Amino acid sequence: MHNFIPPERFFPYLTWTEINEMSDKENVVIIQPIGSIEQHGPHLPLIVDSAIATAVTGKALAKLNTEIPAYALSTLYYGKSNEHWHFPGTITLNSNTLSSVLIETGESIYRAGFRKLVFINAHGGQPQILEMVARDLHQKYEDFMIFPLFVWRVPNAATELLTPKELEYGIHAGDAETSVMLSILPEQVRKNKVLCEYPHDLPENSMLSMEGKLPFAWVTRDLTKSGVLGDATVATQEKGDKILESLAESWVKVIADIYKFRQPQRYHFKD
Repeated sequence: MHNFIPPERFFPYLTWTEINEMSDKENVVIIQPIGSIEQHGPHLPLIVDSAIATAVTGKALAKLNTEIPAYALSTLYYGKSNEHWHFPGTITLNSNTLSSVLIETGESIYRAGFRKLVFINAHGGQPQILEMVARDLHQKYEDFMIFPLFVWRVPNAATELLTPKELEYGIHAGDAETSVMLSILPEQVRKNKVLCEYPHDLPENSMLSMEGKLPFAWVTRDLTKSGVLGDATVATQEKGDKILESLAESWVKVIADIYKFRQPQRYHFKD
């Protein structure tokens, strides 16, 4: 049941009495891996984002100093994936449902006495929801520290192994995700169906972009016929191994930083 997570770091394997007797719960790091079940082209399974979130979390926890108390919850496999819903197989929650699930999960963790909750998300369609949930939870419970984080936003080898074009446009089922899947679930990659397709008809000589500081709204079929945004034909297991290893090393440092993190001083204002 623990999948990629080390069993001794898997929160659901604990008993309620073990949790009740746990010391220094305020600084124990609880991690919620978050992914999606959505199309990833003809060559990758629907589980890509969930698999990557779980594998990176697990590999990082396996490397983490054993003196740092940190546990992973069961992966949240469903996410807000409505940009992909024109492709059969995609399962999506709406933003309100996802927000409610995350808020109620957070409140359960808070009631148990924990004060540090990390969202490790691997689906690019929902970081904003996680950020809003984190702010709302912290506003409601002032001593609750929530970290809405994206699995790819740490230093990793992709910046060295991928082309500049791929780094900018290969955001879905391209070189990076395919390489990592070849590393963690190679038997689930349909190697005879890999392809390359980049987004078409993007604005030229414009300050607007598909993603970035000034994005426009899009759904996947606006940009790609296959469901792929990137070049999966150049993906290799060797690249995947290096990317996964570098992600895990960075996440070890992030988890350690969260363990040491102390909430900034609160100012109290008179009514």
